[in-house]
Amino acid sequence: MTTLEHSQPVRRSEHPQSADGSPAITRAFDLLSRRWNGLILMALAKGPADFAQIRERVPGISDRMLAYRLRELTAIGLITRNIRPGRSSRTRYALSAHGKAFLVPLAVLFLWAEDHLPPSGSSASDQPTTPGC
Repeated sequence: MTTLEHSQPVRRSEHPQSADGSPAITRAFDLLSRRWNGLILMALAKGPADFAQIRERVPGISDRMLAYRLRELTAIGLITRNIRPGRSSRTRYALSAHGKAFLVPLAVLFLWAEDHLPPSGSSASDQPTTPGC
């Protein structure tokens, strides 16, 4: 885990908690529970992109929601925003070092979901059960 300001490792206590006593995992689940955040981060894992390219990579998201989520993810330091000057200036978004580090647990979660969650539109009862689970 690193801090946003200095990119230095954070010293971990015995139980990962924030200064206010809330577990760190609560903050992680809060981030992932916001619709579209994980998909936007996965879209940027493919490389830097402008707004329209991200929208293409995340089907179904509205322009308004994408703009909101990009601001939010930029504010917490998971993505960077780079405005290219010129006559046709474009804003490009990319994963920050913190965003790239977040891809590791996100990829593990993706693999787990592929193996253990039913496909969209099917119920859990449609899935084979594993004895002892």
